[in-house]
Parts: sequence; C-alpha cells; structure tokens
Amino acid sequence: MSFLARRVWLRMVGLMTGTSLLVGCAAQGERIPAGPAASAVGVPLTLENIHHVSGGAVEVRIAPDGRRIAVVAAGPEGRGIYLLRTGGDGASAPQWWRSGNSPVWAPDGRRIAYLEDGDLWVAELEGRSAGKRLTSGLAGMRDLAFSPDGGRIAFYSSESGSQDIWIVDAAGSSGPRQVTRGAMALDDPRFEPAWSPDGRQIAYISNASDYWHDDVWLVEVDSGESDRLTRSLMASSTPVWAPDGGRIILFGTAKNGYWYQDLADIYEVDVTRAWSERVLTMQVYASDSAMRHRPYFSADGATIYFPYVERANYDIWAVPAAGGVASRVTNLGGSLRSFHASGDAVALIRTGPTEGAEVYYMATVGGEPTRLTAFAPRWRDVRAPMEIAYRSHDGLYVQGFLYLPDAIAHGERCPALVQVHGGGTNTYTNGLNLTEQYLASRGYVVLAINYRGGSGFGREFQDLAVGDWMGDQALDAGAAADFLRTLPYVSGRVGVYGGSYGGAMSMAAATWTPNKFDAVVATRGAYSEEGRFDETDRLGQIFTRTGHLGMPEENPRAYETSNSLARLDRLTAPILLMHGQEDRRVPYAHHRIAVAELSRLGKRFEEKSYPGEGHGFRDPANRIDLDERRQDFFARNLGACEAG
Repeated sequence: MSFLARRVWLRMVGLMTGTSLLVGCAAQGERIPAGPAASAVGVPLTLENIHHVSGGAVEVRIAPDGRRIAVVAAGPEGRGIYLLRTGGDGASAPQWWRSGNSPVWAPDGRRIAYLEDGDLWVAELEGRSAGKRLTSGLAGMRDLAFSPDGGRIAFYSSESGSQDIWIVDAAGSSGPRQVTRGAMALDDPRFEPAWSPDGRQIAYISNASDYWHDDVWLVEVDSGESDRLTRSLMASSTPVWAPDGGRIILFGTAKNGYWYQDLADIYEVDVTRAWSERVLTMQVYASDSAMRHRPYFSADGATIYFPYVERANYDIWAVPAAGGVASRVTNLGGSLRSFHASGDAVALIRTGPTEGAEVYYMATVGGEPTRLTAFAPRWRDVRAPMEIAYRSHDGLYVQGFLYLPDAIAHGERCPALVQVHGGGTNTYTNGLNLTEQYLASRGYVVLAINYRGGSGFGREFQDLAVGDWMGDQALDAGAAADFLRTLPYVSGRVGVYGGSYGGAMSMAAATWTPNKFDAVVATRGAYSEEGRFDETDRLGQIFTRTGHLGMPEENPRAYETSNSLARLDRLTAPILLMHGQEDRRVPYAHHRIAVAELSRLGKRFEEKSYPGEGHGFRDPANRIDLDERRQDFFARNLGACEAG
C-alpha cells in the first residue's frame, strides 16, 4: 500500500469512528485530527425522504433599508414567502407571509410584488390583507422589477411567442403592456429587466441581432423604441445600472472567446456612448453556474459585489467599482443557491457539506455572516466528505471529494464509484450532495471528481477542455478509478455515473478507458454531439458550438472526440441508460440511438425512459425510481462490501 493510500485510509477511518489515528509509522509522529462523526439524529437518509421531505430556502431578497428580508422557502407553514428582520431592529425568526414566489421589494419597502398561480400580485407588507392581482393568464410570467418610483412593475412573459418585457401599473389602474418585441428566444428565460435610475429606460439582454449573440439593449419605456448598446461581449447576467445611471455592469465573456458562465468577466458599459464596453480589471472572475446571479453595487456606488467559486466553494467577493484588487467578503464556502445585496448588506442562501439551504446575512462592514433560518431538515448519517487530489494520466492533479461507508471502519472492503458532474465547465461544489451521501450509506466508496475543464481552478485549467470535450476529461475519470483501486478499503470493482454532461462523460469514460470500469450508469447524456443539434434548446446549442470550437463541418476532430457512440464497440462493462422523453436540453433521441446501437452490438445494457420528464425530473416518484434503478444496477454488477 502506498503511503498516500494508507494516509487516506487512516484519515477516513478516523472520520468514521471519531478517533485520531497515527499515519504511517510511529517514528513520523504525525497525528491526523478526527473529523465530525455522522449525526445519529435527524431525518433518515432514505430515497423517499430525500425526494419527499421538504425544507430549505430557495430565493432571498433584502429590503431597500437592509433591515428585512423576504425568503422563498419550504418551511413549517408550507412553501411560500417568509419575512424576517436582519438584526437592525432585533433579529426575528422567519414569519409566514403568503403563498407565492419571486418576491421583489418596492423602493419604499412597504410593498412586495410576487408571482402566484402564474400571475403577478402586489401586497402591502403590513397587515394580513389580500394581495391585488395585476395580471391574469399571461403566459410564462417571471422575473419582476419595480420602477424606481414604485409606480410600475416590469416583468417577462412568453405571451408574445418570445421572451419579452411587459410593464403594468403597480396600483392596478391599467392593464399590462408589452414593451419589447422578439427580445429573446422562447426557450431562454435567464435574464431580468433592469430599470434605469430615472425610470425612462429598461436595459435587457437580447439575441435579436443574431441568434448566437446576447447583447445589452435599451428600450424607451414610453415609446417602445429599442437600441442595441453592446457589440463585443456575450452577456451572461442581468444588466445592473450604476446608481448615477452613467453605466451598466454585467457578467459576460468576449464574443471571440469561450462562452463561460461560471468564470466570467465583469463588463462595464457606458450608457452615454462616450466609450463602448470594457472588462473591469481584477485578478479573479465572477461565477454563475446557476445562470441566475448578477453583480450588485454598494449603496454609494463605490464597490461591486459578486460571487466567485474557488476549489468547489462559493463566496461573495468585492472589487472597487473602478476595478482593482478583488477581495473576499464572506468565508462560508459551500454551494450558492441565491445571492442579493442591498444597501450595505448582503444575503445569500448556501448549503454546506452537512447542512441544507439556509439564509445567511452580513453587513458589508465585515464580520462573520449570521445564519438567520433553520428551514432545511437535519439529515441522519451525513458527514462531510474528505477533499483529496489524485494524479491523472498526464501528471495533472484532479480534486475529488471522498465519501465512505460505515463498513470500512469495521475493516470491510467495498465497491467504489466515480461521480462525474454535469455542466462540463461547471464544478462539483462542496455543498449538501445527498446522492453521494446516500450511495455511501448503502456501502459504496464514492469519489466525486472535478475533472479538467471545470470552474474554480483558474482559466488555464478550464481551457484544457476547449475543443476536447470528453477526451482528456474521460481519462481523468479513468485515473480516478485507478486511484480508488489503490485504497485498502476498495474491493477492486469500480463503477461510474453522472447526469447531463456527466451522463455523456460516464459513457465516454467507459469507452475511452474500458478496462477501468465494471459498471456504468449514464443519465440524460448526449452521446454524440454531431446529431440532433437542431432539436436541443438554445443554451444547449451555444454550449455545444463553443465547446467544439464550431460546428461539425468546421472542427470535425472535436466532434469525433466527444462521439462515444462511435466507440461503443469498445465497451466491456454493463451499462444502464435513463432519460426523460420530453428533454429539450439533451433530446430523447440521444437515448434511443444509443439503445439501438448497444442492441446492435450485443452489449449488456438496461434502459429506462420517463414520459413527461424533461432534463430535470420533476416527479418525485420518477426521481426515486431513477435512484433505485441506479443503486440496484450497481449492487448487481459491483457486489457488496466484504470482509477485509
């Protein structure tokens, strides 16, 4: 056994048993501190509970005065909007306000607009009076924004057949009016409207100039006249006005560069057109793997706040509004679900390795963020994974998170699994990852890896996969299997699994390195990027086109690399494929074609498709079924833990 393998083993046994263990020989005298033991109280870690037990914060909005917060959460009164005070007037527990989602505060802090049953409502903050409904039956209502004077509310709707901005009188004296025409593709609902400080214009993101471009546009609210403001950047966040109205900031990438969402630049755009758009100078990037975050100005306009991911952990950072050295504001880490800054405070919703989604609040003067909520359930038998690194085929070290079963503390050897995350350029975050926790509880050693091309490790690391989708990335997964087999508590049998890009990666790893894996579970994967391109949604098309540096006729070699269907004859392990039949991001045809090819080649495979499900499964029963099939498949093909 190598020294590294022995060290990992002893450290993890210490984590399991709550003891401290010597590493190596006594002469080294190195003592590894014990980590937290798994909790013996809380909700049992079953699939039924994972997919049915509600709880956790979803979206957070700070009031303009910074003293109150509206939170969308699944709490003791059900799912809806809760209100709480932040501490300026004495912190309070969250109080149920009303059903609905997507709350936004009026500038005076006395009203909140929100969505309920697909319509826009507005209600006074105080009292229990019913809200006033301002729209009725408009399709695809989302993303509300009060005008600076509080008199109107802008929102997006798909009623026109595209994603367009509408406005409505906040008092209900007149009906909704469409402001833009053909602003954004129908299947791209990422952005929000942004009122100018004087209320005369709304900044928005549009692909009206070119299907492949996301530019900043301005629309005159009264006349409806629109004008394209930017030319060189590919926008990836809602635009944000500076307090003086002279410029706009947003996340974006250069059109002649790679389309990264989670390591993007902050651009500044001059509204007066004295100059065009330029990148704000700083030493880090902005991160938005959720495609819903944005930058925020401080109350005085001197500072910009934004999220940034480093080595699988999100925090809030700040940079001078003129550019310069960025510095970290929070030190929480974990995974970021929602983030909002208002006045001189920031609020965020994060999950940690052993805790669910809760609201944290912090004054920007500094200090420790305060946790304000306890919505999420406490899970039994959940413990923080161990962060490790292993060496890949070319000497590059890859980050991984190691989850271990109780059986290894009793000297047993268990089968192992490599988890490959989705998103490709995203990252496996150090949050509450219940799938890996559950599989570990069922007797698997699970290694979740951050293969090359993902975010959080610098632009050079992320660029390694540009034009090489599922090439060296798949070899990173194969090297993870090799590493697992060096560990004394691994039985030698290793599987691989993932969803979306991770599903494609699972099949790629099993065909590029067929001798590494004994079982494969691939869900929602695109197994050849050459076909079905026109059937995928706009984001899927942009992601594929930029990831391969062009279309198939422009860069055929890149598409050959990512085409696992062409290598299915190399597959030696049994494989389980699962897919939603209404998937637009990765069309169901990928599943059907892969099944047909596996059958033609006489490979060992199982498959399951789900009617009515898209890329992200909505029905808890279907999610449970998927997880049960995956666990059963691994149990039959990898075996169970055995005496060491």
